[in-house]
Amino acid sequence: MTNLKITAGPHVFGARLETKLAPKTCALFLKQLPFKNKVIHVRWSGEAVWIPFGDNHFDLGYENNTSYPAPGQMILYPGGISEAEYLLAYGSVHFASKVGQLAGNHFLTITKNLEALPELGKLALWKGAQKITIEEA
Repeated sequence: MTNLKITAGPHVFGARLETKLAPKTCALFLKQLPFKNKVIHVRWSGEAVWIPFGDNHFDLGYENNTSYPAPGQMILYPGGISEAEYLLAYGSVHFASKVGQLAGNHFLTITKNLEALPELGKLALWKGAQKITIEEA
């Protein structure tokens, strides 16, 4: 199973897991399905929403890592010098925290309704946290 359905705020997106490029990250994420949380707008990284995990770190190394996720790419930063988080880019992103530039594992890519991502980002920026559910398609 690599196809997912993401419901975030009022929007529904199709997505695929990048199982060949980030197999360990995808396996970790599959164990969390159905994933339910809230996304908030990022503080330092640019045009993205994120799900912070605080001091809960994942025992996972880098795979398919990037500091510049493209719109529609979701990354996992497993924790270390900053808190663990998921980040979903909707525009231009330079992934960072208060300690500087970070890199996260690109493990999920939006494949359907990509054009609605900026609306989700603006909604989170101006209206606050938005519910997100990620489940099998």
